[in-house]
Amino acid sequence: MTITKSTVQSTIARVPEVTLWFWIIKVLSTTVGETFADFLNTKLNMGLTNTSLILSGFLAVALVFQFRARRYVPYIYWVVVVLISVVGTLITDNLTDHFHTSLVTSSVIFGVALAVVFALWFREEKTLAMKSITNFRREAWYWTAILFTFALGTATGDLFAEKVNFGYGYSLLFFVGLLGAVYALWRAKAIGDVLAFWLAYILTRPLGASVGDFLAQPKNIGGNGLGTTVTSFIFLGVIAVVVTYLALTRSDQLLVATSAEGSK
Repeated sequence: MTITKSTVQSTIARVPEVTLWFWIIKVLSTTVGETFADFLNTKLNMGLTNTSLILSGFLAVALVFQFRARRYVPYIYWVVVVLISVVGTLITDNLTDHFHTSLVTSSVIFGVALAVVFALWFREEKTLAMKSITNFRREAWYWTAILFTFALGTATGDLFAEKVNFGYGYSLLFFVGLLGAVYALWRAKAIGDVLAFWLAYILTRPLGASVGDFLAQPKNIGGNGLGTTVTSFIFLGVIAVVVTYLALTRSDQLLVATSAEGSK
């Protein structure tokens, strides 16, 4: 006689649990994406093209390690996030500086591209939830979406700060307000967890860019004059401390319950 039974197993997801630490590092990394790209491009005189090629190469190597890890490893994961933040910024900067693409056009292009990625991802996997990212294919969709969120956030952040003339300080307050609205809608259960997560993820990119510009840009154009060097290394240092804490405590490891069928 054969008896089929269902057992519950746990596996560690390939991405972290969404906690307060997650959002803190996310905002810090988006700020670094804005300032570090400028630091390499202008302060080290690498130029936009060389900076783009070198950082894209580093991102490719980091992604190899991330996919080979097969589970969430804080140091690897957050290195990828920081690098993809910088590369996303550089993609937008290249379109603006080399191809003279307006920030409005860039915002529309990346917004449509992100929507297409989400639609294809959902059609294939039936979910966009972080807790579902337990295999290579879902993680590939995840990182593709992340890249477009950073490129979109750079374009929209620059659009409001420079073209709409909000300035860095008011742009910062504007995106904080939008994030507050998303949080209020989520708390009121007007939107679900997955939609709230991705809206917040998209909005924290221009928020981080506004923070970076507000701190680093000269005072005569609305910044605080810290410079890209100081701002970048302060934020990188804080990221390193927080990621080390998470690696030691494993407090953000996401365990996913899966069902397995067995027989005997």
